[in-house]
Amino acid sequence: MAWEGQQFKVSLKAGASLAGKQFYFVKLDADNQVIVCAGATDVPLGVVQNAPASGETADVCILGTTKVSSDAALTAGNLIGTSADGQADAKVAGTDTTEYVCGQVIQGSAAAGGLATAVINCANLNRAA
Repeated sequence: MAWEGQQFKVSLKAGASLAGKQFYFVKLDADNQVIVCAGATDVPLGVVQNAPASGETADVCILGTTKVSSDAALTAGNLIGTSADGQADAKVAGTDTTEYVCGQVIQGSAAAGGLATAVINCANLNRAA
């Protein structure tokens, strides 16, 4: 079962409804509000911890141990970043060179849509070069 630990979080306005998007990767929009990442090459701000409606406060984990919604089965040790729909996706160094690595899985998930536990650091992102 996925779990959470210590986190550094920020609270920002949701630029769109994040209902049903708890534990997805989010990014900043042009108005400095958070929205779900919509491309594997997006720059994630962090993982949303709640499910606010548009205009409500979104709590975003930028650094720490969090649950992440997985795009496919994830295994402990996988490096992760965002998928095209904001879920956690495994990244391969040297292959996914245009995509950002923002964490590592410490407890896997069995299938897409499941929850994994990951240590993330969206404050200091690097590409999977």
